[in-house]
Amino acid sequence: MSTEGCLYGKIGCSMAMTDSQELPAPPRLIPALVAGFDAITNHIMLILFPFTLDLLIWLAPHLRLKNLIETFLVEVTRLSVNESPELINMVETGREVWLQMAERINLAVILRSYPVGIPSLMSSSMPLETPLGTPMMLEIPTLGYTFLVAIILITVGLIIGTLFYLLVAQASSGDGMQWQQALLEWPRSSLQVFLLALVWIGLLMLVSIPASCIISITTLAGFSFGQLSILLYGGFLIWLFFPLLFSAHGIFIKKLSVWPSIRSGIRITNTMLPTTILFVVSVFVLTQGLDILWRIPPAASWLTLLGIIGHAFVTTGILSASFVYYRDADRWIMSLDKQMQSSPKPDLRV
Repeated sequence: MSTEGCLYGKIGCSMAMTDSQELPAPPRLIPALVAGFDAITNHIMLILFPFTLDLLIWLAPHLRLKNLIETFLVEVTRLSVNESPELINMVETGREVWLQMAERINLAVILRSYPVGIPSLMSSSMPLETPLGTPMMLEIPTLGYTFLVAIILITVGLIIGTLFYLLVAQASSGDGMQWQQALLEWPRSSLQVFLLALVWIGLLMLVSIPASCIISITTLAGFSFGQLSILLYGGFLIWLFFPLLFSAHGIFIKKLSVWPSIRSGIRITNTMLPTTILFVVSVFVLTQGLDILWRIPPAASWLTLLGIIGHAFVTTGILSASFVYYRDADRWIMSLDKQMQSSPKPDLRV
């Protein structure tokens, strides 16, 4: 046999041995969703976390910034009096938008923290009415108090959200919830979640500060240029944060610290990119479509409770499904790694 024949023969034998090995089944979307919702059905008390948060945002006194925002807008209007007519019109338009927002802003929505937090239906709608009448409005007087209250609310949201994620991760494993174990892991996991939140904030600021300058300049150049720059900025944020969707899951499933968890999440997202995109798109369509249904009852009606309960069940089930998907994807990738390491290497010597 010729030298070339020996070489290709060994490679072919090695490939045949590799192909003969049984490959593990990759994770799939529907089984992950079914397993996630089954886990929450068996541990239905977990929906009390989002249910309670929505009740708090809806019925508790609202933390408003209306007076602070109005004072700021008056100062901006005063400074723009001697500017060009185009800038004055832009300021007036922005002023009307901000005045409408000031009526609805409730700083308590910050309790719905990111990247780890309890999902909330009311955090996006911020209703002004309740079945008990108009809620009490607590005005925050200064910018310093605003930052202080915001930091406290974010901290509380991350800490309670960490416990919520720990319990959902346990439920999704199929072994049931273990409160004692979750409480023991809570402090260490909370620290890692804080570090992960700082990473997210750092990335967001790194992108947003120069982007805000560019958007301001392009807006002055024309409305269409401003819209285009905002769209590009949004697209870049999606591209930047999409690989980080599972950055927190390793903290709760594999008990990793923040950087290994980020690397593990990025690897799963990149390795399973088509399936991950399908998972994210399906979750987005499901949640956004059902949110329209949950918001049909007016905020002044007790029927809104049905929407809050439905939203709590669906979002908790989707979070559980994400843990199932992450766990299955991680096992599949590890199986492939072991298979590649154990498969015989072709002898390329001549």
